[in-house]
Amino acid sequence: MAPENQKKDPRAWDALTPPLAEWILDAIASMGFGRMTPVQASTIPLFLGNKDVVVEAVTGSGKTLAFLIPVVEKLLRLEEPIKKHHVGAIIISPTRELATQIYSVLTSLLAFHEPSAAALNPQGEGEKRRPTNTLTVLPQLLLGGTTTPAQDVSSFLQNSPNLLVSTPGRLLELLSSQHVHCPQSSFEVLVLDEADRLLDLGFKDDLQKILQRLPKQRRTGLFSASVSEAVGEIVRVGLRNPVKIAVKVKSAAGEDKRTPASLQMSYLLTPASHKFPALLSLLSQLEPTPQKTIVYLSTCAAVDYFQHILAALLPKQFTLLPLHGKHPPNVRQKNFSKYITTVTPTILLTTDVAARGLDIPQVDLVVQIDPPSDPKVFIHRCGRAGRAGRKGLSVIFLQPGREEDYIPFLEIRKTPITPLKKPVITVTNEDAMLVTSKIRKEVLADRALYDKGQRGFVSWVKAYSKHQASSIFRVADLDWTDLGNSWGLVHLPKMPELKKWDGDRTLGVKIDMSEYAYKDKAREKARRAAMEEAKNAQPYVPSEEVLRKKKEREAWSHKHEQENIKEARKEKRKRKREAERLEKMTEEERAKERELQELIEQVKRRKLEEEAEEEFQGFDD
Repeated sequence: MAPENQKKDPRAWDALTPPLAEWILDAIASMGFGRMTPVQASTIPLFLGNKDVVVEAVTGSGKTLAFLIPVVEKLLRLEEPIKKHHVGAIIISPTRELATQIYSVLTSLLAFHEPSAAALNPQGEGEKRRPTNTLTVLPQLLLGGTTTPAQDVSSFLQNSPNLLVSTPGRLLELLSSQHVHCPQSSFEVLVLDEADRLLDLGFKDDLQKILQRLPKQRRTGLFSASVSEAVGEIVRVGLRNPVKIAVKVKSAAGEDKRTPASLQMSYLLTPASHKFPALLSLLSQLEPTPQKTIVYLSTCAAVDYFQHILAALLPKQFTLLPLHGKHPPNVRQKNFSKYITTVTPTILLTTDVAARGLDIPQVDLVVQIDPPSDPKVFIHRCGRAGRAGRKGLSVIFLQPGREEDYIPFLEIRKTPITPLKKPVITVTNEDAMLVTSKIRKEVLADRALYDKGQRGFVSWVKAYSKHQASSIFRVADLDWTDLGNSWGLVHLPKMPELKKWDGDRTLGVKIDMSEYAYKDKAREKARRAAMEEAKNAQPYVPSEEVLRKKKEREAWSHKHEQENIKEARKEKRKRKREAERLEKMTEEERAKERELQELIEQVKRRKLEEEAEEEFQGFDD
């Protein structure tokens, strides 16, 4: 028998006062949380005890359960069930993926509460989702792009959920409906997750409108990895005397860290053309083989290009899944779900859309091919690994020279990184040339990859030029030849940044663009038809108006020669745009275009004939 004066572990789940329901303890045990994390131990008693909270905690610290448990407990401790079509709680998330993840954890939790589980999974189709005489928690997930606002309202009216998990825009649309009620008598709690990200993504106006639709007498929790001045504005407007909770990790030197102790953050200095060989070397040398890896690029177009390139370079044991913000919602959801549930070594190739808040289980490795434009995002990218005490490795690739200044820059921001010492990554110029040749082989086999590479490279340069740490990441310092080789390009695109560059734009690759074909037969057929049409087109003959203007200018001094040049360039650009427009058309569209042009010419000829007939013949006799 334990002595009476023996103190309980303050982070034990059964040490909470008031105690949690037995079914919640069972659910927590099934999730593998033997003890509360520091943020859970600090937050749950206060939030559950009717205090507004502002929680700042390192990424991967267990914030989701820290607010889900109090929200669920509050709704189940009510004296009577919430009325039909009334909302009792709202959780707002900045992205679809994070909202989906919160909803998934919530439903896993509610599976242990029999009345709520029965309401979530009714046996009969005609059965009501939420019994009106029983205390249950019935959530509804609202995501833009997956349903229409009308469908959301229809589901709300049919099922009468009392807890909404949503992104800001879709939530505001639902709350604007006259059928949705959040009165003082029903509404209990509001949670803003990743609050700083909500503001970074431009949701400030939506949040203000949402707050105006909610009763002031409520409990509010604001959760974020960092509390900025902008977040402070929401605190002042939306919270009542909140308790501020800051949970930090101490480094070995006793300094505050913004990442879990189980996460190793390293950097590797490497030229651009050595980055992908270094990634391949890292994946092959790590023991055991990383089951889940996230590779970050700076733009959506870069992901669209490299998803094809890396698939050809990676060992067969790895599966590659792309994810970025311009994917259709169903594609994003499909790839994200596939990545979460995979049991084989898988790489998520993504942008900053997957940098914040996502609690992806068992991420072993994070690789940042491109440093983020916003320095605040760096820590969130790293934090996808090393979550919930699991060991993780994060590596950022930096080019030697000025980019090395990013290391002391991060130290000032209290996110120090160390050189990657193990495994030892050594990439020779021969290794880099071999990978470049493999990439070019893929690109030369399909003109579609050439197009994607051109778009991706231009978007990458634009993103690089917009780095907030512009004194470190300078476009003027880039080695264009090495960059082109790192992408496996066969020609550098035309860009303002290359106007004064006198290097070889072909990167030493000789290619006949007229014979450079698309793998897709229909697309290649259309390209050749457009080429043939352009070849057979009538030679350019300046219009009478252009000739008249040119003749008038010739009467003036030589200072007007520049105007003639500009006029010729304008006409040349016009012809080029027209040729590009025709090339993108299908054969049917081009046939219709020819018919239209013939009609236009007929109208012009008819008009000229009518004008000739109406020519003045003198006065009548």
